Amino acid sequence: MGTVWSQVVGQPEAVAVLTASAAVAASMVDGTFSGSASAVPHAWLFTGPPGSGRSVAARAFAAALQCEKGVGCGECPGCRTSMAGTHADVRVVVPEGLSISVAEMRALVQISARRPTGARWQVVIITDADRLTEGAANALLKSVEEPPERTVFLLCAPSDHPDDVPVTIRSRCRHLGLRTPAASAIAEVLSTRDGISADIAQWAASVCGGHVGRARRLATDEAARNRRESVLRIPLSLHRLSDVFTCADDLVRSAEADATEVSGTRDEAEKDALKTAMGHGGTGKGTASATRGSAAAIKELERRQKSRATRTQRDAIDLALVDLAGFYRDVLVVTSTATATLNHPDREPDARQAAGSWSPESTLRRLEAVLACREALELNVKPRIAIEAMLTALHHG
Repeated sequence: MGTVWSQVVGQPEAVAVLTASAAVAASMVDGTFSGSASAVPHAWLFTGPPGSGRSVAARAFAAALQCEKGVGCGECPGCRTSMAGTHADVRVVVPEGLSISVAEMRALVQISARRPTGARWQVVIITDADRLTEGAANALLKSVEEPPERTVFLLCAPSDHPDDVPVTIRSRCRHLGLRTPAASAIAEVLSTRDGISADIAQWAASVCGGHVGRARRLATDEAARNRRESVLRIPLSLHRLSDVFTCADDLVRSAEADATEVSGTRDEAEKDALKTAMGHGGTGKGTASATRGSAAAIKELERRQKSRATRTQRDAIDLALVDLAGFYRDVLVVTSTATATLNHPDREPDARQAAGSWSPESTLRRLEAVLACREALELNVKPRIAIEAMLTALHHG
């Protein structure tokens, strides 16, 4: 397996900082540290572009804090359970809906106040801190301001901009910025860690936009490759206005299929487990009243599941829009004869064909239409309406 740091791709400077802090934390636990108790920050903010490995770095740091050797050896029970997500003192908050509510955060703050069961550290990882509601951020702020002695908060967000993380929380965190990993580093980890052939690993690394997780999906999942191909065919297939609606249908259906694939089986399993816990199917005294009382709990579960499906669908659409934006950027690169690396090098012939047909101004308008669609979805415009408006603009140029 190697050390836990082998999971953090292309971030040597960040790994050096985290390794040093984990070593200090270990000396504090074993009583050999003589410096200030603030030497290990109780709140960290990991930022970086999508795919840079923010949550992976946070999880690796959590494992290093729980490591029996204090270095993130990757072999001890503390490392293995932390990386697997089963360590009793490592809580990972992954928002399944569009936001993290104040109720969720208050419950988490109560848990974080407990002493660690393993006598090392209580670690809380919030993978999408930019999804905190205002109330949730305020609930978290109190704990970040006055953290329990052995609790460490690890927040992950795209940036430290106030739109992503409130200034009050940002100012109380140690900031660690991650960069987009180099394609060569991604290809190497796909080959060495995942056993993917060198050719496929290099191709996936060159078209993933620096996103390690997506590179792995493209290398191993034919459906993911097919979805990408169908999206990148759109720019040169909008010949008639009717093509706008055909392509919009394809995009929305593909996103809905993604949401169903991710949530379908899980939804039923969650609902069955809740019904069993609430007494459904039981016999004997009290089961009838228990069954009646479970209606509200089942309704709340269905609400959360619907929110999760909405987020999954939005994320799938956003990924398609990022691919489209990358294609129009490639057309501008080809038009300008710049030496910049293309986002989609395997689609260079299409980019050159488009560059020969469109003016730079027209290409830029198309790129702006894609970015405007992303903003519209952030403002909760219905996906089909936003996509049809974007595709109409792409058709007219």
